[in-house]
Amino acid sequence: MAYVVTEQCIRCKYMDCVEVCPVDCFYEGENMLVINPNECIDCGVCEPECPAEAIVPDTEPNLEKWSELNAKFSAEWPNITVKGETPPDADEWKDKPNKLEEEFSEKPGSGN
Repeated sequence: MAYVVTEQCIRCKYMDCVEVCPVDCFYEGENMLVINPNECIDCGVCEPECPAEAIVPDTEPNLEKWSELNAKFSAEWPNITVKGETPPDADEWKDKPNKLEEEFSEKPGSGN
């Protein structure tokens, strides 16, 4: 089992989760983070740290596309081990629907 970053992270990218991860399994895209499922040790410390509630266990229902997205992009994007700057408009995006279809970017982040 592992944890998965979901749609709520898109355009929010608070990155509080990065600071608490003991195995550095977060990877940064232009406008969201993902978790490498092969590196995640299922400790769960990241889940309560996310203000957007974007991190959930992969055992939750209907997460197949998110599990695949996390696995795919964690192999392509840079690893992030230090919390970066939260986007200034993160709170405005926190509860918006349809962010995957309308806002998701496959571009890598800076990997701070």
